[in-house]
Amino acid sequence: MEALECGHYLRSIKLLRGEIASFDHYPFSLPVIRNLDCLAFHPRVTFIIGENGTGKSTLLEAIAVAWGFNPEGGTRNFNFATRSSHSQLHQHIRLIRGAKRPRDGFFLRAESFYNLATQIEELGVGDSYGGRSLHEQSHGEAFFATFMNKFRGSGLYILDEPEAALSPMRQMAMIARIHDLVRQHCQFIIATHSPIIIGYPDAAILQITEDSIDTVEYENTEHYIVTKEFINNRKKLLPILLE
Repeated sequence: MEALECGHYLRSIKLLRGEIASFDHYPFSLPVIRNLDCLAFHPRVTFIIGENGTGKSTLLEAIAVAWGFNPEGGTRNFNFATRSSHSQLHQHIRLIRGAKRPRDGFFLRAESFYNLATQIEELGVGDSYGGRSLHEQSHGEAFFATFMNKFRGSGLYILDEPEAALSPMRQMAMIARIHDLVRQHCQFIIATHSPIIIGYPDAAILQITEDSIDTVEYENTEHYIVTKEFINNRKKLLPILLE
């Protein structure tokens, strides 16, 4: 893979531990937060992976809100709340920014995308998302249209489980689009379960466990190991799983 010139927009985050009264309550009781000090990001693409409930989305949401994005998604210009459910973690982290400022940015999260699409329709700004109502498309089509049309160069993009709406083919198309945008000086931070998406090269994979956040190689991720094992040994595994 060729070398790409792209500086950090977001270099790292620091948990302001001295400002937290107690680590006994959510979200500070999550092991990933309780054990967090500083977390550094790759200048181009950082993946955050981990089992359900480990705090990936909570952490990503806090980063996005601290940056100025709406908790339910969109650009920094969006200011709506369908249901206020985000944690207060964003008030207890410090963003360590790079020297360059992004000209664009977007927070895209699968669980609240319907709410975002409704807001886009009410504002009448659908032309920027492909010119077709997002509500007149399938969830996957609308999600992909947003990713393909709204993301531009020199941007910071935070994605929470984008694979939830995308077929395997669309996930591979997403990798290609990510690479196009990286070459246009973009930085991505992505929480995902997809063994396809985390296959993007020259990226950092941060794996959340009960004790820590560690950088891991693609072939050492549970996503890769479990998926490969199932595909290669499906006929042996299914009787065990279904007995």
